[in-house]
Amino acid sequence: MKKNIINLTLIFTAIFLAIGCDNYLDVNTPSGAQEESALGMKDLMGPAMRNTVIANYYAAIVFSNYVQNFGEYGYGASGLTSNATTWNVIYTDILPNIKVLEAKAAENGALHYGAVIKMLEAINISFAVECWGDVSYSQASDPVNYQYPTLDDGQTVYNQAFDLLNEAIAILEAPDSSGFMLGNEDVIYGGGNDAFNQWLKAAYTYKARMQLKMMKNGGTTASDVLSSINKGFTSNDDDFQLDYPDDKNNPYYITNVVQRSTSNFYYAINDQLISLMNGKQYPFAGSITEDPRLTSMFVKETGVGIPAPDTDPWRGFMSGGDGESSDGESGNVYYKDGGFHTSSNSPLFFLSYSEAMFIKAEAEFLVNGGTTTSSGTTASGYNAYLEGIQANIDKLGVDGSDYLADSSVDVGQSNLQLHNIMREKYIANIHNTETYSDFRRYDFSSDVFKGLDLRLQQPDDEYVGQWFTKCIYPTSETDTNTNIPYDESSSVTDIWLFQ
Repeated sequence: MKKNIINLTLIFTAIFLAIGCDNYLDVNTPSGAQEESALGMKDLMGPAMRNTVIANYYAAIVFSNYVQNFGEYGYGASGLTSNATTWNVIYTDILPNIKVLEAKAAENGALHYGAVIKMLEAINISFAVECWGDVSYSQASDPVNYQYPTLDDGQTVYNQAFDLLNEAIAILEAPDSSGFMLGNEDVIYGGGNDAFNQWLKAAYTYKARMQLKMMKNGGTTASDVLSSINKGFTSNDDDFQLDYPDDKNNPYYITNVVQRSTSNFYYAINDQLISLMNGKQYPFAGSITEDPRLTSMFVKETGVGIPAPDTDPWRGFMSGGDGESSDGESGNVYYKDGGFHTSSNSPLFFLSYSEAMFIKAEAEFLVNGGTTTSSGTTASGYNAYLEGIQANIDKLGVDGSDYLADSSVDVGQSNLQLHNIMREKYIANIHNTETYSDFRRYDFSSDVFKGLDLRLQQPDDEYVGQWFTKCIYPTSETDTNTNIPYDESSSVTDIWLFQ
């Protein structure tokens, strides 16, 4: 890596750019790199938005394994992780571009445009804290003066992210006469006259998500969460998602459909998820025998393209096992070719209306004095719980009327427990890194996440009997920067947010 930095250049990255440098301070640039002065705001905004979702996708590959959405070949459980690709995307592809964008927005007086940039910065640095705890921030985007940046206190950085988000909200709520609008570069909402209103709702929804996590150690309350979420998303049309055009392929499709069909690496579905949908943990009392969303996402197979008998139950794989399900029979649940999450053009989801409703349902439950084992909520909280389910069912395009009417789902306002809310949030948020935060917020409690248990382990496995609770720092950083320590044991140490 070069140590003598002569001139800062901007790397204008594509969606799946292969990270070729060892460290986010590397100034070697690809042949197509352009000087920042040659690029306008619209050239940079699209990649900043896109890579924000991509950074979460790379983390979700590991975090979804930790929370037992899926396993490697169905059963393989992930060990400790540095989440290095997410680190590289944030520090190489996102934050440098954001700094240039902020300067250009200020120069042009583009207030609302600049507010969206602040929001993207807040999302990425808060997510970095949730991954690693203490992170580089104050020195991270100034490689001329800080070739070896130090780590900043995670709580301080998280509070800075929260402040940035509040600044973005205040600006978006104020007039802007600059005339700068979002156009096609807005790969989330498509630009246009209403785009900034969409981003404002997204900002409030993300703020509520942060506040929910800050309740334990960050000084926020459930009432604060409600104040924000009531200004957030109002329908599935508001979802923060990255759509894939016809000439691109969704990465979950590539890995779990294409690669599996050619006998290469793939993921398949864990028992923890399936047990919440097949009647095992929540027996159905009415006419249905399974969650209607199962067939929109998954298939039952005994081999690639070989359907399992109709009479066979849905059997997810045990995390850390040898291919068996919880009943001792072989797992049989795989991603569906053409499924909701595994079509070639399926979107990647970052923040959804259904999640917003589950945030509201949880906050109302807590305002009502709810605990991890208590029953009963407010009328508003119960309606939000049902609306979150309906929104996800509508998103997947299935008929959920019998499911929503079943007494295992429609438990009644006075009987609602936290585990009911978190069951539905867990299903709706498959592939979402927020589930890992939910698990950590509630200390991996089986009272809150029914049926949850540690991955199956062997005596010689690393950290037997412990959940992985954060990422270690990538060796690309620890090998070149003495300010960033290498410590595998930190992978089972809670970050301040969840202590």
